[in-house]
Amino acid sequence: MSDKHKILCIDDEQDIVDALYRLFRKDYEVFTATSGSEGLQLLKENKISVIISDQKMPEMSGVETLKKSIAIDPDCVRILLTGYTDIESVIESINSGEVYRYITKPWDPIDLVNTVNKSVEKYEIKSELKEKNRQLKQAFDELKTLDQVKTQFMFLINHELKTPLTVLTSYTDLLSETKLDDEQKMYIGKVQKSNDKLTLIIDESLNLLKAETNQLEVSKNSVVVDKVVTEVTKEFEPKLKDKKLTFNIQVEESLEVITDKNLLKDILSRLIDNAIKFADAETKIHIDFKQEGVKKEASVSNTGKEVKPETIAKILQPFNLDEEMMNHSKGLGMGLSLTRSYLKCLGSELNITCENKLFKATFQL
Repeated sequence: MSDKHKILCIDDEQDIVDALYRLFRKDYEVFTATSGSEGLQLLKENKISVIISDQKMPEMSGVETLKKSIAIDPDCVRILLTGYTDIESVIESINSGEVYRYITKPWDPIDLVNTVNKSVEKYEIKSELKEKNRQLKQAFDELKTLDQVKTQFMFLINHELKTPLTVLTSYTDLLSETKLDDEQKMYIGKVQKSNDKLTLIIDESLNLLKAETNQLEVSKNSVVVDKVVTEVTKEFEPKLKDKKLTFNIQVEESLEVITDKNLLKDILSRLIDNAIKFADAETKIHIDFKQEGVKKEASVSNTGKEVKPETIAKILQPFNLDEEMMNHSKGLGMGLSLTRSYLKCLGSELNITCENKLFKATFQL
């Protein structure tokens, strides 16, 4: 079986198709036809790379033939042989994409051979691109399937984990109400602590999945910013004392935002917790809210270790810890990724920068 490209030559004059056959037979597998209908039939039966058709034919013109060939094989490249008198119809065909090139009669053999060679190259590029697109679509479809399976798996695992956890919680609560010695109370306390930690991990994993799959419930209302900031920062006072940190809060007076209050509190809590965790001792945690045009911009920043852009990109991904930055801290590395997902649900995004050891998380509402 020949591995040569196939070209189809159509002309109502036998001498012309014979001449074209002799011109291309060494490099290509050549098919010839003396009418448009015969040429279209050959196109149906063979995988043709290039069609060369004369314009002036009695039953069907070259332009009509090439136009009909698109429905049979849109990938083959089309060349028209024509006289100067047909130039307007040729230009129209080129503009509509039916013809790649035209060659005027009498043709220059070298020019015609070069044109066909370039047409074959064009055909090969189109074929390669088509195959690459097919492979890309297949890979994309497989990726979507894997992503759906991953999501379904995570939902299933979280659900199945919650059932035994509920049983474990119930029985440890019952045991704690019975008469226990100090050692037994210590054991029950350790079990309850681990149980609470695992419950938190499951809840955060579910919330991340819900946020990423647009299943998280969002209820937006008018929220007074300084009240929310006061509520959130109050919870962190014990942690501030441990590292001798202080808050520097800058909130514009009477500033209000339309958002989900619970999500905003969660976002601020995670950003402040992250800032406290990685801030240098005896420094300040800066919390700023200000009006930026129609938007309100919020930021939480701290002074600490310099963080590279590639590390920031890494820690924004869920379940991805950077050991050097995290300093072996415990958890699943969901704090910033969950914050980013929550902000997506609010129509915003999380931007993180680190310049001169100032780590800053910014978002708008």
